Amino acid sequence: MENITIIESLGVAILGVSVVFVVLIVLMGAIAVQNVVIAKLEGRGKKAEVKPDNTLPAAPAPAAAPAKLAKGSCGGVMLHDVPDATAAMIMAIVADELKTPLNELRFISIQEVK
Repeated sequence: MENITIIESLGVAILGVSVVFVVLIVLMGAIAVQNVVIAKLEGRGKKAEVKPDNTLPAAPAPAAAPAKLAKGSCGGVMLHDVPDATAAMIMAIVADELKTPLNELRFISIQEVK
């Protein structure tokens, strides 16, 4: 068996890594070309519909039934003369201080003490 020097082994390693990067670049180019071709084929089959009206759709009417609760939530919270943003900040601070996820806490009501 023939022994190779450190310089030769480094050359082989650099050659191997460079081949891998060249192949990855070629694959990236092939995928980019494929995306362009597919986009052109899809665009040819159907025309894009453009609405001349730039107005926003009407907001949905409020539901009479109670809204569905978020996954992991423990119910609603009653706010007494407290803005939503303030209530959210209070709940976030409490969760941070307790080192507990917010969805594991249950807030029944939030009221400003005067």
